[in-house]
Amino acid sequence: MIRLAAPNRADAIAFLLLAGVAVMILRGAQDMVEPLSRLSITPVALDPANLPGYALRTTLRMFAALFASLVFTLVVATLAARSRRAEQIIVPALDILQSVPILGFLTFTVTFFMGLFPGQQLGVELAAIFAIFTSQAWNMAFSFYQSLRSIPSDLEEVSRGFGLSPLRRFLKLELPFATPALVWNAMMSMSGGWFFIVASEAITVGKTSVALPGIGSWLALAIAEKNFTAVGWAVLTMALVILAYDQLVFRPIVAWADRFRFEQTASSQRPRSWAYDLLRRTRLLPHLFRPIAALGGLLLSLEGRGHASRASTPVDEGQAGGVLWKAGIGVAILLALWAIIHYVTRTLNWSDLLTVSGLALLTMVRVFVLIAVASLIWVPVGVWIGMRPQWAERLQPVAQFLAAFPANVLFPFMVIAIVHWRLDPNIWLSPLMILGTQWYILFNVIAGASAIPTDLREVAGLFHVRGWQWWRQVVLPGILPYYITGALTASGGSWNASIVAEAVSWGQVHLRAEGLGSFIAEATAAGDFPRVALGIAVMSLFIIAVNRLLWRPLYSFAGRRLRLA
Repeated sequence: MIRLAAPNRADAIAFLLLAGVAVMILRGAQDMVEPLSRLSITPVALDPANLPGYALRTTLRMFAALFASLVFTLVVATLAARSRRAEQIIVPALDILQSVPILGFLTFTVTFFMGLFPGQQLGVELAAIFAIFTSQAWNMAFSFYQSLRSIPSDLEEVSRGFGLSPLRRFLKLELPFATPALVWNAMMSMSGGWFFIVASEAITVGKTSVALPGIGSWLALAIAEKNFTAVGWAVLTMALVILAYDQLVFRPIVAWADRFRFEQTASSQRPRSWAYDLLRRTRLLPHLFRPIAALGGLLLSLEGRGHASRASTPVDEGQAGGVLWKAGIGVAILLALWAIIHYVTRTLNWSDLLTVSGLALLTMVRVFVLIAVASLIWVPVGVWIGMRPQWAERLQPVAQFLAAFPANVLFPFMVIAIVHWRLDPNIWLSPLMILGTQWYILFNVIAGASAIPTDLREVAGLFHVRGWQWWRQVVLPGILPYYITGALTASGGSWNASIVAEAVSWGQVHLRAEGLGSFIAEATAAGDFPRVALGIAVMSLFIIAVNRLLWRPLYSFAGRRLRLA
């Protein structure tokens, strides 16, 4: 018989918070399953009284997408890290999926989801959630994959010595080791979802136009009506929502995840969270979560200890099988290319391919320049923040807000400035591409700097390692695997962001920068699916080439030479 302790003030506050969250989730879920005709009866209106409800709907979509991204990450990234055959498919597939613009997913998925639930808002809601998922999942998967490939060799030897089974190894070693970096990338992915929230909620594909109640559709309507006041209300609401879930969700998780940092001496500075401290003082919550812990224990007991764990480095399962596997992958790639070529060439010709390739080169130059500039700015800033937990606490919500700031909000100012001073859109629209993706670099560098063991920092201090030597021998080796993940994701995200950055509008004024992004945006608005497919295919090929020739070799170098022993 379990004896429950008398509830205290912390229990009462925690109960009220959880009850309030549960009520809001139920309320938002009820709105999501209403008939589709309700959107025509009560369309999106720029009334500030509607913003709390819109904010709730948007937040629920983003957390639903984040949960799906987390499940996807734990399954897919773990499989890629453990099996070389799976890695040969998953990693290139993530490269491709990361490169596909969100409008590319919407082009082919809106009709599919609406067909699953005809006449219901749920179909459009699922399409919006899936679109947000595509802006979150790839970054989290790359981060988790990189962490699993960077597990220190002594921890691997201990897990083999204890004969941990694959499930126990995952729960006792891999998941805890990767949790700190995964938490930071989950925050970045959440902010990345905000960046594309307008395209996710105000959906226009050919003749299909749907505006779901939310902050994104509010922003789209405000921009179309050139309403600065409404844009300001949306930004203020977004800031309050980010502050709320930072305090109630992410900051407690960051404080909890700090226990999994790999170090041999305790850090003198730990992340703090009033919500986490409140939950730790409760007496009733542990009993509420006891069934979940019991279920986990049951799974571990059923799984058994009979299988020794594998190393985190993927291994091949036989040379002959590997050859057949690679041959099968090659055939599948050729069939996919043939299907794309056959679909596109029915309405397009080879001159269109040359034109699109030239536009892709212009976009690629912009991406390289912007990533280099962002790295020079944010790597030192990220290291400074990551090594000072007290400042990380203060700047965390600010960084989340800046990362979440939708590029669409700056469209009016960019359009007005370019028209007034007669600037070149090909140059001055480019910063919009890096506006949301530069934060992938910052968040990953913060995660890498905070993961540098305290004992390593103390030894560097004892030997008076300073200046460039400190950067070269301590910081850069420690953050490089994390930086590569951030720069790779920022590179792919910048290609994706070119869709909204190279073709901007403010009322009836439209500006266009020559590039692949504007090509895909215009083809999507016109419902020209062959050109959409051509643009997405060329963008995917360019990103895969960059990843194969630049980022993957750096990944291998970091995993081979910069792992903590």
